[in-house]
Amino acid sequence: MDIAIYTLGCKVNQYETQAMERELLRRGHTLADFDGPADAYIINTCTVTAVSDKKCRNIIRRARKSAPDAIVAACGCYTQTDPEAVAALGVDLVSGSAGRMNFLDKLEELLQAKREQVITVDSALARRDFERLPAGGAAGRTRAMLKVEDGCVNFCSYCIIPYARGPVRSLPLEEAAEQARALAREGYREVVLTGIEISSWGHDLKNGQGLIDLIEAVCGAAPGLRVRLGSLEPRTVTEEFCRRAAALPNLCPHFHLSLQSGCDATLARMNRKYDTARYYESVRLLREYFPNPGITTDLITGFPAETEEEFTQTLEFIQRCAFTAMHIFPYSRRPGTPAGTMPDQVPREEKEARARRAIDLAGELEAQWLNGQVDCTLPVLFEEERDGLWQGHAPNYALVRAQGESLHNALADVKITGVEGDALIGVLTEGAALSPHAGLR
Repeated sequence: MDIAIYTLGCKVNQYETQAMERELLRRGHTLADFDGPADAYIINTCTVTAVSDKKCRNIIRRARKSAPDAIVAACGCYTQTDPEAVAALGVDLVSGSAGRMNFLDKLEELLQAKREQVITVDSALARRDFERLPAGGAAGRTRAMLKVEDGCVNFCSYCIIPYARGPVRSLPLEEAAEQARALAREGYREVVLTGIEISSWGHDLKNGQGLIDLIEAVCGAAPGLRVRLGSLEPRTVTEEFCRRAAALPNLCPHFHLSLQSGCDATLARMNRKYDTARYYESVRLLREYFPNPGITTDLITGFPAETEEEFTQTLEFIQRCAFTAMHIFPYSRRPGTPAGTMPDQVPREEKEARARRAIDLAGELEAQWLNGQVDCTLPVLFEEERDGLWQGHAPNYALVRAQGESLHNALADVKITGVEGDALIGVLTEGAALSPHAGLR
């Protein structure tokens, strides 16, 4: 059967989609373009904001309208938190954010004999076992994802994800290391350790192991593989974490530390577990132990009761941290969260205006960081050719573009000569190494 998949949301969703794609191919199905004809359409949904919910509904309606006789199936976080709303859109199979193989079993049953609607959603908060899915990447990708953790118990006041994903569950260290070795054998050059909250890895195992132990195991198991980390809770970054991480030559010095606000009063309303002083300590440590690291973050503007003074504090803190790139979003009111019912909701126009101001500052900081790398030589993993130039990422996640031939999945040293937009421009060094183990850091 021809089956198409549309994925919304985070890297965990992307990971779970590629796992479903691998399994569908193993079962003899063919992957189809979502905008073309197919026997079934899968929508892997996201619910991180109310806007995400709306996007999911729109994609489901589009699939149902364009292919009235096909099977339309939905899974993921939005279906977990509001299965009735999804079912009301005429979806044939409604599943949640777990049980992916069972979901595919049900899909095959419907493909063989379409019958009445099937809804199969468990209780996320009752989950205790880590769902094992094959690691890997989408077809033709140089970077694979390895999901090592699921769930979150932080319960930030704006976030529905703990209810959509359940408590923390971890992939045991030995299994993560073996999966990394397998990915290296498959020819991948880079792996991203991903999860809903990877800083919590190991909390449920209760064996004394923490995230840095996992990172060391994965880096050691596949020394020719660049290892990149997903988003980190700032308190993860301690002196010991940095000392041990800096000793790993294949760990990419790119750290995404969730911020959300640079004002302590706003952070307290968000129920974040750190203040700006602790956050800045993490930034300082990373710059002390890693030369020229990429330090990126997320920011929410216009959180309930955020004043102009509080937002100004955030802008000043952003400047102090000198982030290399930022994801910036106006606050999206999410039903079912404490923040959704907080007083003093900020008007939409003001939230968006603050987002634009933050985006302008983030652009200035990114440009400064990029210009500071001119004349440096960076090892680049090339991914694709675009507009006559090959492009890929340096270990610090700077996007690099250069001329070359057949560079897909090649590691090569590039001398940076300039900046163009959000990318560094360079030339391959004479005799640039293209071997699997070249230029990891």
